[in-house]
Amino acid sequence: MPVHAFILVQTEVGRAAGITEEARSLPGVAEAHELMGSYDVIIKATVDQLDQLGPMVVHKIQAIPGITRTITCPVTHT
Repeated sequence: MPVHAFILVQTEVGRAAGITEEARSLPGVAEAHELMGSYDVIIKATVDQLDQLGPMVVHKIQAIPGITRTITCPVTHT
């Protein structure tokens, strides 16, 4: 059963649009949207197993230049 998560992203000033576009191109990213407020981008990710979520966030999403912080929120029930 797939695992879904929302990743809240803080970025450097002026980088949200580019980060959103780059995130959308990553495998496993279902959606990415710019936000207003404490976080600049929200990403909806889907992986096959929970143990794939951490590496995806650390090695793919956090590797995008301009990201300063992420919070990962796995979905418990759909």
